[in-house]
Amino acid sequence: MPVDLTEGGAEMASLNMSESELEQLIKRAIISTLTERSDLLESAVTEAILDMKLGLAIEEGDTGEYVDEKLIKLKAMTVITD
Repeated sequence: MPVDLTEGGAEMASLNMSESELEQLIKRAIISTLTERSDLLESAVTEAILDMKLGLAIEEGDTGEYVDEKLIKLKAMTVITD
C-alpha cells in the first residue's frame, strides 16, 4: 500500500511499503525510543500508578454524602480572603 507523504499541499516522495514493513518500522522506532529515552517509560508508568492510587483514594473516601455548593463557595472565599 503506498503511503502519501504530502504535507501542507507540497508534494513529497511517495513510499511503497507493505503493512508488515510499516509495522516493523514502527516497532523498531518505539523500541529505539524507549531504549534511548527510558525516562519516558518510567514517567508513563509512574503517572499510571499515581492515577490508580488517586482513583482508589477517591473510591475509599466516597461516602455518598454530599456537601452543599454554597458551603463550598463560602469556605473557598474565606480561604481566598485570608
